[in-house]
Amino acid sequence: MTDDLIRRERRGDVLVLTLDRPDRLNAAPPAMFEAIAAALESLDGARAVLVTGAGRAFCSGADVGGGALGSENPGETTFKALTGSYNPAMQAIADLAVPVVSAVRGPAAGIGCSLALAADFCVASETAYFLQAFVNIGLVPDGGASWMLPRLIGRARATEMMLLGEKVPAARALEWGMIHKVVADDALDAAAFALAERLAAGPTMALGLMRRGLAAALQSDYAAAMNAEAENQRAARGTADSREGGMAFLEKRKPAFRGA
Repeated sequence: MTDDLIRRERRGDVLVLTLDRPDRLNAAPPAMFEAIAAALESLDGARAVLVTGAGRAFCSGADVGGGALGSENPGETTFKALTGSYNPAMQAIADLAVPVVSAVRGPAAGIGCSLALAADFCVASETAYFLQAFVNIGLVPDGGASWMLPRLIGRARATEMMLLGEKVPAARALEWGMIHKVVADDALDAAAFALAERLAAGPTMALGLMRRGLAAALQSDYAAAMNAEAENQRAARGTADSREGGMAFLEKRKPAFRGA
């Protein structure tokens, strides 16, 4: 499935979503994030998602065109774009029942930074960088960045990114614990897909429970997190993949998970 803003491709058990405005460094109008949300509504059996960008960039940020600046109330226009288009797509990623990998080359700026870091695993090329550019144009971080960044890299580094608005190269992002891995530019696509493929071969239901349990634990106390773990463990224990995993352990073989 191809439209003007993203490409949706099924590769085995992996759903690959490619931001497809290379001439604009994949700057994202509201409709692009609406397309992402729509593409995630039905995984059609896909067991992992890979998000990447066409050309030499992941995403250079939001692109509301002249709509916001040219409107009588640019603040209200921006608010509606966030609450009606960008934020629902970010929430759709958070709510997915399967793991998500992002592959970043070039800039991941503004909402593009939020999109890249919303993945469970962010794989970046050596020339990638992450940027909270909002301060440079008199705006504030969005797309969940103010929630996400302090939890990934701590308050001091999140403050540095947001208030100074400087690029964070891939190597530093890795050192800070912001991303999963840095690879050579020409190895990015293969490395990111291999990771997505590995996840897609795993116990899908358990992985989905893990990713959502992690997000919930960040907003709950210790006792509540343990109770949620117990609920998730009960659900995972009843799956066919759990039974297969147990039998494989006893039989000293590699498990063959089916995502059920």
